[in-house]
Amino acid sequence: MRVLITTNEYPPYVYGGAGVHVEYLTRELAKLTQVEVRTFHDQTLDMDQLHVRGIKVDTTMFAGCPQSYVSPLKALSTCLGFVGQGIGSELGGNLEIIHCHTWYTHFSGLLAKILYNVPMVITVHSLEPLRPWKRDQLGHGYDLASWIERNALENADAVIAVSKSTRDDVLRLFDVDEDRVHVIPNGIDTDEYRRIENPETLVRLGIDPDRPFVLFVGRITRQKGLYYLIQAIPHLDPDLQVVLCAGDADTLAMQREIEDMVASLQRRRPGIVWIPKMLPRADTITLYSHATVFCCPSIYEPFGIINLEAMACGTPVVGSAVGGIKEVVIDGETGLLIDPQLSPEPPHDPVAPARFSKALADGINRLVRDPELRARMAEAGRLRVEQNYSWQSVARQTYDLYLRLRGQHRPLSQ
Repeated sequence: MRVLITTNEYPPYVYGGAGVHVEYLTRELAKLTQVEVRTFHDQTLDMDQLHVRGIKVDTTMFAGCPQSYVSPLKALSTCLGFVGQGIGSELGGNLEIIHCHTWYTHFSGLLAKILYNVPMVITVHSLEPLRPWKRDQLGHGYDLASWIERNALENADAVIAVSKSTRDDVLRLFDVDEDRVHVIPNGIDTDEYRRIENPETLVRLGIDPDRPFVLFVGRITRQKGLYYLIQAIPHLDPDLQVVLCAGDADTLAMQREIEDMVASLQRRRPGIVWIPKMLPRADTITLYSHATVFCCPSIYEPFGIINLEAMACGTPVVGSAVGGIKEVVIDGETGLLIDPQLSPEPPHDPVAPARFSKALADGINRLVRDPELRARMAEAGRLRVEQNYSWQSVARQTYDLYLRLRGQHRPLSQ
């Protein structure tokens, strides 16, 4: 079989969970079949059955339009380049499956389905209707992204949801038959993600290795809930360090707002460490391993692969009881889940944000004060990821889905 996977992110350009997913999935899929990856950057890789090609679009062609339109227009142009390269060029034959990740690449799937008559698979890592705040950032660019996503999902031969919660969202928000939506979760490499001792890295990053700390890792985006964790800091035990590893803000204004909030707290409270960038993976694994507690305060999270990473490194999680987090973190066993009590109306922010922040702090303080409970949760979390979330299993389920789809073709709906 010859499979084409299209993605925005691919190493070394990875900034979120979707990029991590594609990296590990393609590595394992290439052990089963021939895989070509096309991405938005400048990579070139040929390794056994895995071939990676990047396409860089000249964005100066969009100089005449509003800045907020550049991202969706760049996505469409890159997708044209993906398909315009020809299908199966690196694989020595025609494509049999196209598998798209995130709305940025969905247009390539639609084009390949029409032009090459091949089945289109889409993995849902997030859904635009559940991120309505992006309209404030992208304006009508958000409408274009939403239109692309809807057309692709409703015409896909198979939709992979990374959690049961995401599957429910797809069926509720889009006109997709139940039998076309399959749940295949994210995975974790438990050989790579494991507890390590490296206090020198902590010192280099400005963290006291002899004091406990709560850790946040993620992008500065509304859905990740960093704002609510920052609001929780005044309620945390004063001896607890707070390490915020956060980069790649959605907007410059959002980055400045968060930076100002952190700076204000740093003037009043010692032990707040701000790392405004995404670190190399080895450093992140060190942070997970040394953290007393990992906090995931997201208000929207289809899966939350960062929680798997923390659990694999033997760190209990305090997370929001939303989306896929509830399926990954077992409340009271591998961590604590805090209900943010979201508004039923967009943009689905917490009804009582101060109460949510205080509840996050209470959960973190509880674990910090109870080393025996933390130890039990650390052991249970590691065991859970070992037993349920291997990339080998994810790749096998995905490949089996490809086999069932091969040769099938659903005409696009009119």
